[in-house]
Amino acid sequence: MFRTKRSGLVRRLWRSRAPVEGDGDADTGTHGGGTAGCCLGKPGASKPNPGTEAELKALTYSMLKKIKEKQLEVLLQAVESRGGARSPCLLLPGKADARLGQQSYPLPLLLYKVFRWPDLRHSSELKRLSCCESYGKITPELVCCNPHHMSRLCELESPPPPYSRYPTVFLKPPDSPGSVPASTETGGTAYSAPMGFSDSLALQERGEQPHWCVVAYWEEKTRVGRLYSVQEPSLDIFYDLPQGTGFCLGQLASDNKSQLVQMVRAKIGYGIQLSREPDGVWLYNRSCYPIFIKSATLDNPDSRTLLVHKVFPGFSIKAFDFEKAGSLQRPNDHEFSQQPRTGFTVQISFVKGWGQCYTRQFISSCPCWLEVIFNNR
Repeated sequence: MFRTKRSGLVRRLWRSRAPVEGDGDADTGTHGGGTAGCCLGKPGASKPNPGTEAELKALTYSMLKKIKEKQLEVLLQAVESRGGARSPCLLLPGKADARLGQQSYPLPLLLYKVFRWPDLRHSSELKRLSCCESYGKITPELVCCNPHHMSRLCELESPPPPYSRYPTVFLKPPDSPGSVPASTETGGTAYSAPMGFSDSLALQERGEQPHWCVVAYWEEKTRVGRLYSVQEPSLDIFYDLPQGTGFCLGQLASDNKSQLVQMVRAKIGYGIQLSREPDGVWLYNRSCYPIFIKSATLDNPDSRTLLVHKVFPGFSIKAFDFEKAGSLQRPNDHEFSQQPRTGFTVQISFVKGWGQCYTRQFISSCPCWLEVIFNNR
């Protein structure tokens, strides 16, 4: 039987759909996929109903066959690379609807369900990435439907569970009283925030191009490489990315022989994306594994504790708010009174969490982690 190129593209797209629990044909190890919840837990997906699955397949085939061949190639590039390859926008009519059972879905939402998040229910759960042409546009006639130009929104409106809820007096590791740095170069054994900010101030004093943040990469208590100064609106931080530029951790020379460090380093994969947007700095988890973040602007300003938030693959979280950070006042907070710039520092750990609910009490015990120091000038 003669098969057209279009039919071949459609079949390859269906085989690359997002995994659903109980679906043996889907790859459960995809980048940025899965049916994770964010911060409030990871809800389990129910086993797909065979009738619903057949209906979804027929609807998807019917929908894809209406898309131009070039657009199918764009979609396939994005889906098969799991967002690792740079792919252009897939502009399609935003008001077109598709019906699945008793439920009607806009065309973009259905594509996001099929190729990213099978448990997705409403567009309010999504955030468009800043790299997308449709970013910031309100109901345009044509909407980008590229599933990897979207992220799942990590909502923090209700108090998150205590992934790490601990008094701030325990933030300093026991072996570095006062958190005074011993070295600012690779191979030093000092702790984080004061050193990182002193280096960022040195960059400004040398008159280098203005930056909105600098990033330091750590393996346990050792900083690896120099600070990475960020001037562009967004930054990819990754270990292995098929296409892309940014801060490649895989190119840094590390002397750490720990098996755990090497294992976690290999799991960083596509890593994260930091983007400075009008309302603050957003973090997008592009990897296969959760990341953990601590930021003063994610907490209740009146709280005497700092939280570590868990962000699942494919989710975005507003990591930092410049306006909120500038107004933070914590008269009872020991860390803020001793280190006033703590409010402009964010800590991110790959794969492993830290704090009261984990064996690691301090981020300096985590195998691979980042310190992001924001420019408050």
